[in-house]
Amino acid sequence: MDEGERLQKTLARAGFGSRRACEILISEGRVTIDGRVAELGNRVHPDTQVICVDGALAPTAQNMVYYLLNKPDGVVTTASDPQGRTTVLDLVESPVRIFPVGRLDMNTEGLLILTNDGRLAHLLTHPSSGIAKEYLARVEGDPSPGAIRRLREGVELEDGVTSPAQVSRVSEGLLRIVIHEGRNRQVRRMCSAVGHDVTRLVRTRIGPIQDATLSPGSSRQLSLGEVRRLMEAVGMTDEIASTMPS
Repeated sequence: MDEGERLQKTLARAGFGSRRACEILISEGRVTIDGRVAELGNRVHPDTQVICVDGALAPTAQNMVYYLLNKPDGVVTTASDPQGRTTVLDLVESPVRIFPVGRLDMNTEGLLILTNDGRLAHLLTHPSSGIAKEYLARVEGDPSPGAIRRLREGVELEDGVTSPAQVSRVSEGLLRIVIHEGRNRQVRRMCSAVGHDVTRLVRTRIGPIQDATLSPGSSRQLSLGEVRRLMEAVGMTDEIASTMPS
């Protein structure tokens, strides 16, 4: 009978540090298995059991899947919602547990990646990776060249000055904005800081991934080539050869 694998090995593979670091997480009572606090020595079946670290679902499944969702307005980017609102997981059919990579505000639309690949998800959201996120922002009024220049050079927010961004005027009141940071509600706050509140925001690209044909509320699996390009973008060159079929 398959007894499963050691919990610390499962957590290490999911990106929570070395096996020793994962043993510390377990001994501190920060890990649960199917809702029960884990203990050192526990063995698990990562594809079927629910493993959480600090209350958050751990991406421990061994069979990696990758989805692209065009999130509609009004859908929340969480695994579950106590208020009963539709979540992004309600819109994606997957044979294994998945989770969203990063967040989109409830009223922000557009592309979102969902996967069970913890290493890739961590690197895509880590500030050091500098992955580009492109948005179309419909704003109140029509930003002047001076306002656009401020957005490009960086604006002062309550959590510091934003990094330089690529900003262009598509048409009256419509901006294309590319940022490399991942601050909370960043594009909305940037536009408000220059006097033009956002009335609609759509993410159109995540790094090398874009799809103008994917309708709101629809999802699809990423192609092999798309996954390879994401891995290349975050420097996962070894994983490309070892985890992806040729």
